[in-house]
Amino acid sequence: MLSFPLEIGARAGGFGAAVRGIDLSRPLPRGVAEDIRAALAEHGVLWFADQPLTHAALEAFSLAIGPFGPNPFVHALPGHPGIVEVRRDPDERAVVFGGGWHSDWSFLPEPPAATLLHAKVVPPQGGDTLFCDTRRAFEALSPGFQALLAGLRGVHSAAGPYGSEGYFAKEQGRTGMRIVTGPEADGCHAHPLVPRHPVSGRPALFASPGYTVGIEGFAREEAAAILDFVFAHMTSERFVYRHRWEPDMLVIWDNRAVLHCATGGYDGHLRLMHRTVIAGGAPA
Repeated sequence: MLSFPLEIGARAGGFGAAVRGIDLSRPLPRGVAEDIRAALAEHGVLWFADQPLTHAALEAFSLAIGPFGPNPFVHALPGHPGIVEVRRDPDERAVVFGGGWHSDWSFLPEPPAATLLHAKVVPPQGGDTLFCDTRRAFEALSPGFQALLAGLRGVHSAAGPYGSEGYFAKEQGRTGMRIVTGPEADGCHAHPLVPRHPVSGRPALFASPGYTVGIEGFAREEAAAILDFVFAHMTSERFVYRHRWEPDMLVIWDNRAVLHCATGGYDGHLRLMHRTVIAGGAPA
């Protein structure tokens, strides 16, 4: 039962919900942070329209949800170490930041539990974000394939985008963000392919084309066959929600049960967002 009169309007099927009845620029009433965390665990993605937020207000709301997690490989705003500016200038020709399916920083030993993104400047076209429900994707698999995946550990690495030979190291034309690349991104860390959510207890696929590079104990070709099937399955249309942004909208998603992918389609226009991540634990 909600402790405050929040209005949570879930999409059909329950993946994603609009939250109304709260002003995020002010301190949260007692119990509301717990309600929001519970709604996030249930719906995976929440969005709050018409929320003009200063840096301080975004930081305060983020910290009400949980402590800040690390932001490797991208520079934070000066004086605001918890906030990363996700910016693409009108004349940029570099690849869209976050433009492949991934769960934020899944290559860390303790990946972020959640990500918050606040829209400052929304282009007149394009710039949607796609979200994938990895819980329903797992539940839709056959019992035999579920049992196979449940015993495996995926190998995650940041080398593809952020390594010394990664695509961010080779690109040109980026003006809006300062991205760090180098050999420190070349390491690997393994997590269960099907961890259980620490709040809901539901199993979910925890793998992505962006960061999952193998499976422990499997040859490269064997792992690729399994992972390619999993990636195609989980990002099929029936598990995906396309989110359209509005200025001053805040979206929070659960990295433990959701993949996301930024889209382009707004060349010639500025797109500006501010992002925080909430610390999490090791998937289990």
